[in-house]
Amino acid sequence: MKRRALLGSGLVALGSLAGCLGEGDDPAGTDPTTGTAAPTEATSGTTDANTPEEIGGDGTASGGSPDSPRDVTANPGDPNPTDGFPPEPAEVPAEREVDTSSYRTIDVDGEQIQLAPIEDVHYWWARQEVRVADARGLSQYRESHILGAVASPVGAGIDDTHVGDWATDERIVCYCGCPHHLSSMRAAELQAAGYENVSVIDEGFFEWVDQSYPVVGSDASNRTLYRIQGRTRPGYAGEMVLARHVGSDRVEAAPVQRDGSYEVHVRFADVTPASRLQVETPDYTVTATLDELTSTVVTARLAGD
Repeated sequence: MKRRALLGSGLVALGSLAGCLGEGDDPAGTDPTTGTAAPTEATSGTTDANTPEEIGGDGTASGGSPDSPRDVTANPGDPNPTDGFPPEPAEVPAEREVDTSSYRTIDVDGEQIQLAPIEDVHYWWARQEVRVADARGLSQYRESHILGAVASPVGAGIDDTHVGDWATDERIVCYCGCPHHLSSMRAAELQAAGYENVSVIDEGFFEWVDQSYPVVGSDASNRTLYRIQGRTRPGYAGEMVLARHVGSDRVEAAPVQRDGSYEVHVRFADVTPASRLQVETPDYTVTATLDELTSTVVTARLAGD
């Protein structure tokens, strides 16, 4: 049974973001330029050097182990914080037609994943016609997430998350910040498990924040954006490259392009140029500082240094 409602964008905006950000092109799109060094880029002129406020860890709103998606899930003020919907609103947006057949799709592990425009997702969300699942690491979820969303990280057992309590025929949208690479991996896992109506936010979490849609957690809109550019073998086109923060479960993803290039965008909460990340490609793994990873094109040679 649907819960229909609207939550005004300014009503419960408790904070902003943490997650992964990327260009959004699938491997069949235009190849990114990788011939030059990849500098860091501040999104609003300031870097985020502070440890973010976290929701749902020990001593906070939901308590429990930070390793359990069910325990970490927290939506303060929501009487049903684990159903994937926002709280009951004051008013409902007018009904309109949404043509999902026009959505772009990408192939992930043999599953065709729909990329839903953010305006359509917000419309469904505001009418409580979609359940929302955060595909990022639990640390990222705890730092900030879409109001009403549950934690459902890539690779986690579905029954280990609240998504396992939802009917397989309900509309579910996953999201990340890369802008849709990590969430597409999670959506593929759900579809393979029998969920029939799964899509992802095409533009990702950061666009949700930029639109001033409601989120829970800390304000991270000024976090520094780092671009990790690299190259692997063209034969790996379409496979995913992961960038993991050493010491936490923060993770970003991006696909290998047709020419073997890739570009992973990192916008984690509490990293600096000295922070260490591990870049995992289909044929090599590199562990280095962000400064090292963003000052050259990452290749297998760096892995051997």
